[in-house]
Amino acid sequence: MNDPTVLVVGGGVTGAGTARDLALRGVDVTLVDRAGLGSGTSGRSHGLLHSGARYAESDFEGARECLEENRILREIAGACIRETGGLFVQLAADDPDYFDIKRDRCASIGIPTRVLDGDEAGAIVPELSDDVARAMEVPDAVVYPSRLVAANAADARDHGATIAVGAPVGGMTVTDGRITSVELGGERIEPDYVINAAGAWADRIATMVGLDIEMRLTRGVMISIEYDDLGPVLNRCRPPNDGDIIVPHGSAVVLGTTSVPVADPDDHPIEDWEIERTRRECGAMLPSIVDAPDGRTWWGVRPLYAPDEDGCNGRGISRGFFRLDHAEDDVENFASIVGGKLTTYRKMAQETADLACERLGIDAECTTAERRLPGSDDPAQLDAFVSEFDGQGPTDADVVGSER
Repeated sequence: MNDPTVLVVGGGVTGAGTARDLALRGVDVTLVDRAGLGSGTSGRSHGLLHSGARYAESDFEGARECLEENRILREIAGACIRETGGLFVQLAADDPDYFDIKRDRCASIGIPTRVLDGDEAGAIVPELSDDVARAMEVPDAVVYPSRLVAANAADARDHGATIAVGAPVGGMTVTDGRITSVELGGERIEPDYVINAAGAWADRIATMVGLDIEMRLTRGVMISIEYDDLGPVLNRCRPPNDGDIIVPHGSAVVLGTTSVPVADPDDHPIEDWEIERTRRECGAMLPSIVDAPDGRTWWGVRPLYAPDEDGCNGRGISRGFFRLDHAEDDVENFASIVGGKLTTYRKMAQETADLACERLGIDAECTTAERRLPGSDDPAQLDAFVSEFDGQGPTDADVVGSER
């Protein structure tokens, strides 16, 4: 493997997006992942493309970023996205003041909404619970992460990047405050700059150069159930809690999710109560799924960054992202990008690429908000990219490949 100008560690959506951004700026970049692309958190989500409404009352800036990136992805990502719309559903027992606050905050951010009564919501979702007092339409959508990651990687490759899957980082050597070499599967390369986009594994990469990134990891369960009659994403209109999202995926729906602290992203217990609680709570919105046959179940680990918090279940930790310039930690050619959401990956990649270019003295602008992803109009081509990069995750396994 040749020595790149920039090495990006972590082949999730943020790492692939960062490699694409740098390659489009003409930077020699290599993207590596220990497994296939999207094998970590990116490929193990519920697949919701946020409108920002979920965070409107708690994180104004994060919600605004979601709205902006939602609109960009609808323009550039084509068949990586499915237009569905979303409903925030207030049940009779839910606090009506919370609904009103969320609606008002959405208005202040610019998130378009429309309030429906229970009958109007039921006309959109025929099997919606009779317990629905009202609902609020928002521009949520569905994202197919396997396609999105692979399309970003394909565009990076087409512009000169090297994509290496099955290439775990074995260690890094620091000399006089700089990373001078990186071990990849027994081979050593000498990048000029290293970007840590390893998500839930970011702290493990940082420890290789003697740094500590204070991640607060939480696991969450997702359950896929056969159900082909749901149009919009359903969100329970209450403070974020277990079992409050139902996402339509082809002929199935994905139910989510829980939030349980874990210490190790590779070795953590999984509990049956998470499945039972998620199904029961989601069933309060869509009763017919409670007794539906079991489908596929998987867990994802959220790469939350919270240096000032400990001992919580993660619900209160910001879903915003953080760009860490480790020159401030005396490793001058190293940066990490942590936290964030799949919806905001492109902005995360842009800001990280901006930093790398600044440090390397490269004067080139980001173009990823205007350039459509390759294969975006051809689902079969997108799915071929997924196969090429060993990028199939459980989130969209029922969708990817179905249109070949």
